[in-house]
Amino acid sequence: MSVKFILAAASFSLATAFAPTTNIFQIHSNAYHLQKQSALFMVQGQGDAYKKVFVAGGSKGVGRIVVDKLLEEGHKVVALVRSDEALNELSSLEDVTAIKGDAMEYKDVEGAMDGCDAAISTLGGGSGAGEDGKWVDYVGNNNVIEAAGILGVTRVVLVTSIGCGSSREATPPSVYEVLKNVLLQKEKAENVLIKYYTNMNWTIIRPGGLVSDTPTGKAILTEDTMAIGSIRRGDVADLVVRALSSKNTQKKILSAVDPSIQSSANPDGRSAEAFALA
Repeated sequence: MSVKFILAAASFSLATAFAPTTNIFQIHSNAYHLQKQSALFMVQGQGDAYKKVFVAGGSKGVGRIVVDKLLEEGHKVVALVRSDEALNELSSLEDVTAIKGDAMEYKDVEGAMDGCDAAISTLGGGSGAGEDGKWVDYVGNNNVIEAAGILGVTRVVLVTSIGCGSSREATPPSVYEVLKNVLLQKEKAENVLIKYYTNMNWTIIRPGGLVSDTPTGKAILTEDTMAIGSIRRGDVADLVVRALSSKNTQKKILSAVDPSIQSSANPDGRSAEAFALA
C-alpha cells in the first residue's frame, strides 16, 4: 500500500490539511541579522498595517478561501501558484497578483514575497514526499519563513495541524500513526519559526480534521493543546484572516476546532476555552 494511499485515506476519515530545506543554518543566520535591523517594525500594530499579503497555498483548499477573505477585508494579495489554471483564475481577481512558481524553490518564494508586509502559508495536503524525498509541508513552509526573515516581512501566519508539537497527545494514536510522517514535517516547520525567528510577529494555527461543508461560523481558536475535533475549511480561513489582524495573537500557537460539529476524534465532546481575538 503506497504512502499516498494511506495519507489520502486518513484525510478522508479525519479530514485532510493536516514544508522548507535550503542550507537553513546559513540562511537563518542571515535572517537573524536582518531581523535585528528591522525588529522595531516587525512587532508593531496589525490589521490595516498589512496592505499586501503573500499567500502560499492560495490556489486551493483553505488557502484559496483565505485569498477571498483577505480581499473582503481590503488587503491586496500576492499568490504563488504552480499551475497555469490557478494563475489565470487568480489573476482575474481584482487586487490579486498571481505569480507562477514553486514553493519548493526558495528563490521563487522570495521573489514573489518581495514587497509584501505579511505572509500566510497553508502549504501541505498530505500527498507525501516528492521523488526527491522532500515534503512541501516542511520545505515549502520553511522557504516561506526564511524569505519573510530575509525580506523583513512583518507578520507570518503558519497553518499546520493538530497533532504537531504540543498538540500531539490530542490526536488519537491510530490517526497519529497514519499521519505521523506529514505531521512531523509540519512540526519541523513550526520549530524553525519558533526557534530562529524570535523577533518576528508570528502565529501558528493548527486546525483539526478539515471538512468541506458550508462554514458554521461557530469555530474557535484555543490555546488548549488537547483540543481535538473537526472544522470546516471556510471557518479555518476566517480564523486565519482574523488572527492576522488581531493584536492578541503575537507568538501564539492556537488550535482551531468547531465545538458545534460532532467528531469521532472527540467522542466525549470535550470542550475547549475559546481564545479571544481582538
